[in-house]
Amino acid sequence: MNIENKMNDLIKEINYHNEKYYNQDQPEISDYDYDMLMRELISIEEENPELKKIDSPSNRVGGAPLDKFNQIVHKTPMLSLANVFSEEEIRSFDKRVRDLAGKDLGYVVEFKIDGLSVGLVYHNGEFKNGSTRGDGVVGEDITKNLMTVKTIPLKIKEKMSL
Repeated sequence: MNIENKMNDLIKEINYHNEKYYNQDQPEISDYDYDMLMRELISIEEENPELKKIDSPSNRVGGAPLDKFNQIVHKTPMLSLANVFSEEEIRSFDKRVRDLAGKDLGYVVEFKIDGLSVGLVYHNGEFKNGSTRGDGVVGEDITKNLMTVKTIPLKIKEKMSL
């Protein structure tokens, strides 16, 4: 199989799993297996940049917003953190962070909890709206759902607008 066919097969497989995970809430593979497929695709694209497609799943974060919700355009894109799978990758991440920060840092590390990423918007200290990450640029408006979550403050002390 040539490299372009391999890349196309990976794109098709990843898009299938994106649909199952993000839109149908019925994942068929583990997060790790998904991440390995994505890593393989990204590796092929980096080694063969002339083959990379504009609609590659590597250009997206999350899934497309669902039509059953109103949509909100994020003022700043909601991105996703990259995964690491080895001590070498963790050390590389730590070096990049320390170099950027210019000082020694500490970390708080928790087990990954799979769930929903949301963006909360406050105006003059009052909760205005909340949305899912969606595709990173446009998310679903879930403001009414978030109003029922008692740990989300409806008012905050900061009175600034972004």
